[in-house]
Amino acid sequence: MRTEQAGLASAYVTTVRLNPTDNAVSFDTDALVVGVHTGPDGLVTAPGAEGLDDALGGRLAATLGSVGAKGQAGEVSKIPTFGALTAPLLVVVGLGDAPEGDYDAEALRRAAGAAVRTLPGTARVALALPAANAEQAGAVALGGLLGAYSFTKYRTGDDTAAPVGEVTVLSRAEGAEATVGRATTLAESVSLVRDLVNTPPSDLWPARFAEIAEQVGTEAGLAVEVLDEKGLKEGGYGGILAVGQGSANPPRLVRLAYSHPDAAKTLAFVGKGITFDSGGLSLKPSASMDWMKSDMGGAGAVFGALLAIARLGLKINAVGYLCLAENMPSGTAQRPSDVFTSFAGKTVEVLDTDAEGRLVLIDGIARAGQDDPDVIVDVATLTGAQIVALGWRTAGVMGNDDDLRDEVVAVAGEQGEAAWPMPLPEELRKGLDSPVADIANLHPERFGGMLTAALFLREFVPEGVRWAHIDMAGPAFNKGEAHGYTPKGGTGAITRTLVGLAERYAGMTS
Repeated sequence: MRTEQAGLASAYVTTVRLNPTDNAVSFDTDALVVGVHTGPDGLVTAPGAEGLDDALGGRLAATLGSVGAKGQAGEVSKIPTFGALTAPLLVVVGLGDAPEGDYDAEALRRAAGAAVRTLPGTARVALALPAANAEQAGAVALGGLLGAYSFTKYRTGDDTAAPVGEVTVLSRAEGAEATVGRATTLAESVSLVRDLVNTPPSDLWPARFAEIAEQVGTEAGLAVEVLDEKGLKEGGYGGILAVGQGSANPPRLVRLAYSHPDAAKTLAFVGKGITFDSGGLSLKPSASMDWMKSDMGGAGAVFGALLAIARLGLKINAVGYLCLAENMPSGTAQRPSDVFTSFAGKTVEVLDTDAEGRLVLIDGIARAGQDDPDVIVDVATLTGAQIVALGWRTAGVMGNDDDLRDEVVAVAGEQGEAAWPMPLPEELRKGLDSPVADIANLHPERFGGMLTAALFLREFVPEGVRWAHIDMAGPAFNKGEAHGYTPKGGTGAITRTLVGLAERYAGMTS
């Protein structure tokens, strides 16, 4: 894994390998992970754990029962093997009820992640979970790698969160090399996004984010263009400039481009990149501000996705826009009732400076139209209303094309990222009318805020272009306890969805 990317010193150093063995009992490792199901007569071992109970003298079920294991999904139990196995530690993760057909990939990802997450500092972990086909092997690998993630850059003298050194997937499945390789690439991108989200704003301001994107993107084979405040002014990017004008750290727009000679489709991704959101002069309460370092999660997801697309060599043309600004209150900050002219030429009245994400996005969306894309997808930690409507783990998806909206939701589900289709009620559009400008940035009523924000964005989508909007305010940052392969803090959400969408379009013909 890439462990040092443009100075982002993540503790994520885990490597993954594939071993085609069916004998987990004698496999040389420091911790062996197996799965169990709940059954009518007690716990039942899952595929991958063959011979394990015999090696333990038939005592596995009784031992698990003595520690309270029930086989529920995500439940993890650790048992010393006392020499009965080559591995000194047996880690048993619950998989719930046994499936009637194939194993669900997301269930395997979560199980592998939950198990590995309990093993910080372990040098070698072997995953003997169900991996009878290539898809299952890839799911186990990805879950294990994501579960191994750790961010310890700012923790001194603490080795308790050191990551697992090496994960081995035990599988003889045909084609598993490719899926495990894909898992490695995805985990690299997601871990980088997590690093960016977890980095405090004192170390990640717009120009610094742009520097990282330029260095890492160029190394990955992307064409990178960065517009500073002078270039933004000359280009007419009024929204990005308006949001960033109150900060000592000026804004940036980063364009990342990947092309393939056999590509038939072009995708454009636009990410909200507010490196810190104080709310501007419409100041947030302090309790809503301490996690606003995560307000650049959309730009992080776009950046991570472009890196993965390039490293996977997908037959697609992909362009990503990182709309970067810091939203701060000062004597130079934009004021409620200010009017600016956007890149699209439309004027916007700013009623609330804390509705700033949509202001940077509209410039990126309009600029993306010049790339003649088949589809534009924007990704943003846009509204608290998303959390109110859908909770912390499910993103809302809207768009000007219901088929595209549903396609994005379907791809997210395939990748294990929860998303839900939401409507764009036309009757809400009138609330964005402004008496002095073409449109206002906020609806006067607080209800339906996720939907009205999307209606605002829709006004700036180039005519004739299919567009989808992903609001992931909750999923981008886990304020609760870690679960499955998801750590506390930055999650890297939606990165895998964008890559999955690119993979789908890479298989389409013109």
